[in-house]
Amino acid sequence: MAVDRERVLRDAAGLLMRKSGATMDEVARAAGISRATLNRQFAGRDALVRALEELGLTECESAVEKADIDDGRAADAVRRLVRELEPAAGLLAFLYSENQLFEGDGQNEGWARLDARMVALFRRGQEAGEFRIDLSPVWLSEALYGLLVSAAWTIYEGRVASRDFTSNITELLLGGAVRRTE
Repeated sequence: MAVDRERVLRDAAGLLMRKSGATMDEVARAAGISRATLNRQFAGRDALVRALEELGLTECESAVEKADIDDGRAADAVRRLVRELEPAAGLLAFLYSENQLFEGDGQNEGWARLDARMVALFRRGQEAGEFRIDLSPVWLSEALYGLLVSAAWTIYEGRVASRDFTSNITELLLGGAVRRTE
């Protein structure tokens, strides 16, 4: 029987978001496969985390493309982007906590590409007069990541309705980022 690698990754991500220290045995059980089958797919936890990173980057880059973030008003592009990123938010919540993914020479270049696109979006909004200029585009981008992760957690914990994902993030972020005329 062939193993659906993407399904295994999604099941693993679901467990690891809730329990980041889960053992490989627990991951295998969550995916409905044996530990041996999991080991044939991923040679240890690091390989599993790196595969989850690739999946997360693929989903984020796809969301950026679907959201057409280079088109129209920057604030509207942020709203579209958040809406497109919603399905990946749980995976991002797990990846965000995996510090080794963002340190040293082994850092995946995909994060830098994604960051550059986000920063460019916020810079475009500043240049168009839509966003405050006293907050750096890098900070606005990092704030967006943080809000995505926070929203994923609060929805998972049942403290916020999933239907409010996009509006909660964009209203807080853009409400704080919108440039005020005096």
